Amino acid sequence: MADGAGHIQAERAGGQTAGIIVAAGSGSRAGLATPKQFAPYGQTTVLGHAVARLRAAISGPILIVIPDKDETQARAAIGDCDDISFVPGGATRQESVRAGLEALAALPLRPTQVFIHDAARPDLPADVADRLITALRDIPGAIPVLPVVDSMVEASGDIMGAPARREDLRRVQTPQAFRFDAILAAHRAWQGARDAGDDAQVLRQAGHNVALVEGDARLAKLTFKEDFAMPHGAAPAFRTGSGYDVHRLVPGDHVWLCGIRVDHDHTLSGHSDADVALHALTDAILGAIAIGDIGDHFPPSDPQWKGAASHIFLTHAVKLAADKGYAIGNCDLTIICEAPKIGPHRMAMRARLAELLAVDIDVISVKATTTERLGFTGRGEGIAAQAQVLLVKTA
Repeated sequence: MADGAGHIQAERAGGQTAGIIVAAGSGSRAGLATPKQFAPYGQTTVLGHAVARLRAAISGPILIVIPDKDETQARAAIGDCDDISFVPGGATRQESVRAGLEALAALPLRPTQVFIHDAARPDLPADVADRLITALRDIPGAIPVLPVVDSMVEASGDIMGAPARREDLRRVQTPQAFRFDAILAAHRAWQGARDAGDDAQVLRQAGHNVALVEGDARLAKLTFKEDFAMPHGAAPAFRTGSGYDVHRLVPGDHVWLCGIRVDHDHTLSGHSDADVALHALTDAILGAIAIGDIGDHFPPSDPQWKGAASHIFLTHAVKLAADKGYAIGNCDLTIICEAPKIGPHRMAMRARLAELLAVDIDVISVKATTTERLGFTGRGEGIAAQAQVLLVKTA
């Protein structure tokens, strides 16, 4: 393990890095009906997304600086918030951050480091957080930056002035990371004639250097109404999943495959009807929306599923996908066995799957193959199935 990674894990394990999210602004430039930090964004709100990403980056306490008397709205915006504290902001950003720092300083366990983040930058890539924490080993402050790629000029109103060297300029992002005592002392000593542009300027005026680390385009700030149509934090338009299942063959007179009863001199053994094809397809859908597998939702230890028809499992998975805003785009199912022959039943299987999935039959593929008499399927000991699905965002 690299030294930086070990240091980062130690800081997280010790709970020494706290977080402040500044969410006290009105966001008037966004032209929304609500302050932009409380606006819907992806599957949550702008503030909710910022909290979730910061939680993933640090293990210490998180404090949100909010407009006075807006705690109810802020709590509603982030949902589960038992471990989050709220502090009313000040008239300026610098005063709001100072209020957050003083609240952290009053905790029984004073943090050694702090991330100060804007709610208007709801994403936080993990590698940026790691670079910031690593930089604090050697310097009291660190900020993420991006290079300037456009030509730059000074402006005098609407008149072009002298050119500026873009090589000397950087675009500054948040979160900005600091050794806690250093940034607290710097804010307490701040003598600026106007509000500090950011916390790095406060630390720099106190005589400290600030390291620059590589930022990320995903830290883009939401400022104008059109920014909220950008895909930051939004659910992906497509999701894929795969499933695989196996069931043993035992003496019997039929098997269930794809919801179709097929006469055979053996049957599939399982807690339910053991429809191996539907089980693989169910797992593929559950996998695509990342909510476990069939055993999590229908445990074989539960007697209510004894002998149950497997289409119950499949339609439940489809409903869960719909609840998350996804519909079946297409599915591809392969049944692996020596017998029974799948070909004579393939169209009936496709039709049944189309019915269960509520899709057109043209997006359903059912194939069969053998293993050339190799392995347990080749010896006729069982049947296997594998499935692939594509889910398409609908909402």
